Amino acid sequence: MLVHGSVANGEATWAAQRPLAEQFELVVPNRPGFPPGPEVERVDFEADATWLECYLEPGTHLVGQSYGGVISLLAAARRPELVASLTVIEPPAFALARGHPAAEAFIERAHQVTGDPEAYLRAFLDLVGSPQPAHPLPPGLLQGARMLIVERPPWEADIPLGALDGVPALVVSGAHSAAFDAVCDVLEERLGAERAVLPGAGHSPQRLGEAFNERLASFVMKQTVA
Repeated sequence: MLVHGSVANGEATWAAQRPLAEQFELVVPNRPGFPPGPEVERVDFEADATWLECYLEPGTHLVGQSYGGVISLLAAARRPELVASLTVIEPPAFALARGHPAAEAFIERAHQVTGDPEAYLRAFLDLVGSPQPAHPLPPGLLQGARMLIVERPPWEADIPLGALDGVPALVVSGAHSAAFDAVCDVLEERLGAERAVLPGAGHSPQRLGEAFNERLASFVMKQTVA
């Protein structure tokens, strides 16, 4: 199951993972508020973690990118008996790294992001280390930008890491941000997780395609054989 983050929906976020359908059944839900669905008044990781539970089945290999990684951590902690493995890609769970200078600087800069949806989105993309889309924004990205504005800050998430004991985990980072590295370092240590560092695609290592897919498939297959 592939859980997208902020701004882009599932199809856009996980386009480079389509070849994995040759090996695995892929479930790629679009979170509430994202196209082709209607907008919502508030995006909240707690609500989305509860919503995600309806997709979980025994043996699910759960993969979440960015805000979707925070949601996946919470959903897996709620129902660890259903999760065969958990992979998170640069989740902005900065509560885990409070006190780290880079994490604190990220939160401070995030509080300063303002403007109309397009300006807000462009400032956010600079902050997280993602490329800028063309102007004007296509309708799907504009909807995602409006959802970004009403998104609950992910550093408010209290991740109950103890509930994830025994869930095999893989933590992926893109070697571009000390703030995200700080969170990934904590998750690697506290969860006893495997770690993959895949540079070249900033905050979205999954967009590398083959390099990411091979690493994810290897991790998932290891848990399946075990």
